[in-house]
Amino acid sequence: MDLNLVRKLVKLLSESDVDEIEIEEEGKKIRIAKHPSRFAMAPQVAPLYPVAEAARPAAPAAGAPVPAPAPSANIHEVRSPIVGTFYRAPAPDAAPFVQVGSDVQAGNVLCIIEAMKLMNEIESDSAGKVVKVLVENGQPVEYDQVLFILEK
Repeated sequence: MDLNLVRKLVKLLSESDVDEIEIEEEGKKIRIAKHPSRFAMAPQVAPLYPVAEAARPAAPAAGAPVPAPAPSANIHEVRSPIVGTFYRAPAPDAAPFVQVGSDVQAGNVLCIIEAMKLMNEIESDSAGKVVKVLVENGQPVEYDQVLFILEK
């Protein structure tokens, strides 16, 4: 792919209202976006000087993961093994794999996480009763994010 073409596309994108461009040429694909991918992780940088914290905690951002309750002896957290999009059911018109109150065994499918166009069934790693579903259908999830709370 011609580097000059890429430069022209970047310039065109920056001067327009379009957020991203994706083209394919001779079997090579390029995607240029104004904003980083929703799955991209921002680097963690420590401040050079201590920063005073506000007296009251800030409200969570829209779409931010819901904080899970602290784990106890009879509570088990089912966490996401991958980054992707969370789906509660095998198809849009199908019933969810589990509901709050469902009894599950280790190995039961709890949800699907779509990553790179692949549907990954997420199985329970413990037996228990589903007491909380922490993610909404179609919401992006991060690696190690708590998805379900089970009561043993």
